[in-house]
Amino acid sequence: MDIRTHKEYIGKEDYEIFVLGGDVGGTHTNIAVAGVKNDDINLLYSAHFESQKLDSLAPAVQQTLEYGRDKYGINAKRGCVGVAGAVTNCKSAKLTNVPWDVDAEKIKKDAELTEFYIINDFQIIGYGIDSLQKDDVYEAKKGDSRLGETRAVIGAGTGLGKVVLVYDGKRYIPVSSEGGHGDFPVHDEFDFELVEHIQGEKKTPVSYEDVLSGRGIVRIYGFLKEKYGKTEYDKEIEDAKDKAVLISKYRHEDKLCSETFRIYAKYYGRCAKNYVLDTLATGGLYIAGGIASKNRDIFVLPEFQEEFLKAEKQRHVLEKTPVYVITNYDVSLYGACNAALFGCGL
Repeated sequence: MDIRTHKEYIGKEDYEIFVLGGDVGGTHTNIAVAGVKNDDINLLYSAHFESQKLDSLAPAVQQTLEYGRDKYGINAKRGCVGVAGAVTNCKSAKLTNVPWDVDAEKIKKDAELTEFYIINDFQIIGYGIDSLQKDDVYEAKKGDSRLGETRAVIGAGTGLGKVVLVYDGKRYIPVSSEGGHGDFPVHDEFDFELVEHIQGEKKTPVSYEDVLSGRGIVRIYGFLKEKYGKTEYDKEIEDAKDKAVLISKYRHEDKLCSETFRIYAKYYGRCAKNYVLDTLATGGLYIAGGIASKNRDIFVLPEFQEEFLKAEKQRHVLEKTPVYVITNYDVSLYGACNAALFGCGL
């Protein structure tokens, strides 16, 4: 367990209640304890675990809570974790990339919590939006949004996540989605050739996730290399464990990497536009994930901006919609703690 301190001084008298929130992934599991005052979440400390080394989530929850009790004399009473995959039951979940399931009732009992919930890992990002400060986002496109208008979150990483934020009069409530698996729309001959290239590899219909995930960056690069030939960085990229990271690294130096991200930005703009129109999210589109945060300048490229505004009859909707890139990686922990405070499905 690796501990990260978010607050130098933690006084239990400063908060009304303490909650636990976690983000459970196939590689990393991060669990935080937050103090709550006037419904505002303040992250106090967080613990990091390697998911594949855990036998279950329970020991990680127990160790995180014990650290707070031993060091600060605080007890969290409510908890929530986000897990990868579709979650239809807040009490149990089967994870796809780790060899164990999550049983919320057992964790609640063993950790002596009054409530413990499980929700989708991208849904917790939605719960975290209201806790972000101005410095936690990068404004890629200005807009004219108002409190109460629907918001949306989209983010590419290992997969492609989407969530809609609906205002209930007090706060924004995230509604999870599996829209990242929707079919990728072909507009021209280039798109058609790229889809054929990807289908030759995966043998199934091509989704937005196939194009916008980390694998998508590698697929676009591979297609361009097949079409135009190799460049000087190709061997290093092909030998890398994570090819997308190197394609990103050389995008300002190598013409193939640069073209890859130019096309990637265009397709991201197309996906973002369609999602805003699907949800009428004029309150703002938030783009999450490491790819976006590390390459935030691609969202001000003409390729993204022009594609985002390309709508014959509803351009005015898109013009008024601001676009933000989330740059604070703790958004998931904020979200999970908010969900723990407000409850599953509320």
